[in-house]
Amino acid sequence: MGILKQIAEYLYIKKDKDKNKPKPSTYLRMMHGMNRISIVMFLLAMLLLLYRLIFK
Repeated sequence: MGILKQIAEYLYIKKDKDKNKPKPSTYLRMMHGMNRISIVMFLLAMLLLLYRLIFK
């Protein structure tokens, strides 16, 4: 369950923000957003493949 916990923490959007930490650049935030989208798409594709494997 450690991997699922890490994925859940990574995809969690509203984290407690540290006031002393500098704000990341726009490009870094866009890269993290694209990574989240790719992880979600990968998980959906895996679920679809699993569904097709079981029910066909």
